[in-house]
Amino acid sequence: MPIPTNHAKPVRLTAKESAFQQLQQWIIDGTLQPEEKLVDTDLAQALNLSRTPIREALQLLEVQGFVEMFPGKATRVTKVVKDDVENLLPPLAALQSLAAQLATPKFTAEDLASLSETNGRFIQAIEEKDDFNALKIDEEFHQIIVDAADNPYIHTMLDRLQAHVRRLFFHNAIILGERSSEEHEEIIKAFKQKNPERAAEMMRTNWVRTIDDLTLIGQNN
Repeated sequence: MPIPTNHAKPVRLTAKESAFQQLQQWIIDGTLQPEEKLVDTDLAQALNLSRTPIREALQLLEVQGFVEMFPGKATRVTKVVKDDVENLLPPLAALQSLAAQLATPKFTAEDLASLSETNGRFIQAIEEKDDFNALKIDEEFHQIIVDAADNPYIHTMLDRLQAHVRRLFFHNAIILGERSSEEHEEIIKAFKQKNPERAAEMMRTNWVRTIDDLTLIGQNN
């Protein structure tokens, strides 16, 4: 697939970080397709960087399972494996649930307002059948909670897991519906009531249903 040149330019990042973030995003959203061959000179030109940070970014992407590097031969984007859902989503659900529990006593009125506003945009995207944007806004919703939990270890682990989950969602055309927004409302309600157990329970419910939906898709394909 042609490499875009009109992408947003990240700020205050090293060249390696900038390359890593952009290449990871292109792999997640399908701009760079599974099994597509990657040429560092082409990527360097597209990102207006030298080949060194591109190579460093590709090495990091290989460690995280997004590319495969064959020295002296080629570098390719990894395949999307639907069965990975069984390995990815259970730990993600557990960590998201824990994040909700930890975030509950730390939530401010501003945080709650941000969650409500984000869920409002999520509902609008669903109503407009803008599935791609709905997925991105859903991630924003969950990220607000992870940030409020203020635990760097949870944040790091979730960041890595969610990147792979986003890729599964995009490539499997997962459509989030009204039930997701209703579960979001229950999560917000639990935060307002300062009820960490209920917040954790509803967060787990939100992800477990997603696991069931993805598993069903895998069985039907």
